[in-house]
Amino acid sequence: MHVLAGLSLLVWLYLLAFRGSFWRLTERERDLASPDARKPKGLRVTAITPARDEAQVIEKSLSSLLAQRFGGAFDILLVDDQSADGTADLARACAERLGAADHLSVLRTAGPASGWTGKLSAMNMGLAHVAARGPLPDFLLFCDADIALAPDVLDRLVTGALARDAVLVSLMARLRCESAAERWFVPAFVFFFQMLYPFAWVNDPKRKTAAAAGGVMLVRPQALIRAGGFEAIRDALIDDCALGALMKKEGPIWLGLAEGACSLRAYPEFKDIEAMVVRSAFAELRYSPLRLIGAVVGMGVVYFAPPLILLLGEPLAQAMALAAYALMTAAFMPILRDYGVSRISALALPGVAACYTWFTIESALKFWRGEGGFWKGRLQAPTNRAVER
Repeated sequence: MHVLAGLSLLVWLYLLAFRGSFWRLTERERDLASPDARKPKGLRVTAITPARDEAQVIEKSLSSLLAQRFGGAFDILLVDDQSADGTADLARACAERLGAADHLSVLRTAGPASGWTGKLSAMNMGLAHVAARGPLPDFLLFCDADIALAPDVLDRLVTGALARDAVLVSLMARLRCESAAERWFVPAFVFFFQMLYPFAWVNDPKRKTAAAAGGVMLVRPQALIRAGGFEAIRDALIDDCALGALMKKEGPIWLGLAEGACSLRAYPEFKDIEAMVVRSAFAELRYSPLRLIGAVVGMGVVYFAPPLILLLGEPLAQAMALAAYALMTAAFMPILRDYGVSRISALALPGVAACYTWFTIESALKFWRGEGGFWKGRLQAPTNRAVER
């Protein structure tokens, strides 16, 4: 137990001191551009919003897009991916009610082509539609249909992209954190994502680390086309991080925590969080059984060992485990505070991590049963045979 306790302590020392300060939440929307940065004028931006059965949220989301205060030309293309709940009709009615019908176009699709995931196929069709209309805009804003934006977000994104000469700027929208399930699991989701992809490393052109947050992504279309377009990542289940990696080959990218973009998607019960994570967790491990074993062992060393050794270990091992547990809770507290959750909840992080570990195992089991990547009636993960090839 001494070795295990010491290893856990060393890992937490590394995470806090040498992992891009991910836990300090330093990369934020307000830091995207300095107050004296050049404001965008005379530029064209087209928002592409893929939507599939989003009737519950589309009006609020679209209203926020239509309310953007932007100094250039701005229009919106809604790509309706075989919605069966009247999403497109609600969007049109919303635009007409706001007197902005001329700013909204709707493209209905017949669903994804073979080998494509649904969202990437919709985004690609949107890009092709925009390109067919004439010269490409200066920027494309890919914004999910369940995201609401403050009126100044687009202006800030474009200003930041110009100031940083970035080919991709994305915001990790503030997730809803109201139900008991959300308050237990949402802060941990953001915490784990930042641990995997430290935002400071993503934003450093000298590092290979790349990621994006799919809810809000501002892209230079010419750079996207040079990189191979969505065709290059057409089967990616974690499409935002795949796009981040693709775009970083073309130039600087930037990812930060949003203050003016929030998710409207509710996760009222534990099973809703579970479904969201299970859909793509095994894809993060590239569908590898060895990586799955490594992930489970790693979670055991990092999260489960400290409390277990505190209960069962000898004094020296307990002392090291206590130090590791203290570092763990200290690292988790900033995101809890940011989401308005009691910091005492940090003590429960090992239990929350155990649930996420099970979600990952469940994701692998579903994949092996041919049920991987289920989302809104579609199975989108590749088959075992496709992965083997």
